[in-house]
Amino acid sequence: MVKVIEILYRGVLLVDILERHAWLHNKDKDKGSSSSRRARMRCHRHFPHHHRKTNASTHRKPITSPLHFAGIALFTFIRVLSHFLKFLRSKSGMEGSSETQYEKSKMDESSSSSSSEDEEELEKELADVTFEELQKARSNGAHAFFQKPNEDQKLKRANKNRPMEASSKKPVPAFREVVQAPKKVIRDPRFESLCGTLDTDGFRKRYNFLFESDLPAEKEALKKELKRYKDPEHIHAIEERLSWIDKQLKPGSAKHIDSKILANHKKKEREAAKQGKRPFYIKKSEIRKQRLIEKYKDLKSSGKLESFVEKRRRRNAAKDHKYMPYRRSGDSME
Repeated sequence: MVKVIEILYRGVLLVDILERHAWLHNKDKDKGSSSSRRARMRCHRHFPHHHRKTNASTHRKPITSPLHFAGIALFTFIRVLSHFLKFLRSKSGMEGSSETQYEKSKMDESSSSSSSEDEEELEKELADVTFEELQKARSNGAHAFFQKPNEDQKLKRANKNRPMEASSKKPVPAFREVVQAPKKVIRDPRFESLCGTLDTDGFRKRYNFLFESDLPAEKEALKKELKRYKDPEHIHAIEERLSWIDKQLKPGSAKHIDSKILANHKKKEREAAKQGKRPFYIKKSEIRKQRLIEKYKDLKSSGKLESFVEKRRRRNAAKDHKYMPYRRSGDSME
């Protein structure tokens, strides 16, 4: 169809050229040879490979013959028809491309369904094959495939009371627990509720024999042993033990004094409660005051009060000396 349209289009152009040539030939008879040259130039102007300029005086007049009008009408009809055919061709191409895509998708679906059916058939066939036949097929390498190495996975157990699964590829150690023993729980009876609460005064009363006889005897034995040994590690251990015994036997420690003060206060409050008085709970500041009074009495009885007061005075003077202003280097002595 397109070729027919092209042939008709060329025919219209040829008719137009012939009409122009006939008009120019008739005009050349009247004007002579100079006009015939100009007519040839006008004729060559219609061809694309000629680009010659012409004067304004040589411009041709419009042709009003019926053959020329018929050719122009046919030419416009052919141009419109060609554009319409191009539009139809592009539309049919788009529809064809969509149809081809749909056909391709249908083909892919059919191929995937066929491949899945083939795989199912192969699985059914291989389900009945024995292990020996599979090994023979793999021995020649025809059905070899790449196998991923088994990574080390954490062995688990289905239940906490069951034994742990062990890998057969790892050697079994010489000593291992076949049945896992329960976890060892270390318990300290001192901090259990069955033993009750700690009573320091009662402990001191019940185990007073340790502080009166056992610990002093151990201290004397350690002093004799310290003179006999020369090993530095052994000497260091003996010295640590002696320092611990001295702390336990020291009567003037803050804890012992506070416990005595509290015990005396409780006795007085019990007697007052029997008489119908309300109880009075001693404060920590009062305990500190009573401790200083007891310390003063002990120092005065032992005759060390003056030396203690002198040491305390020097210590306080050194503290006050830090806050005293210094004399500047520029100040002059008056």
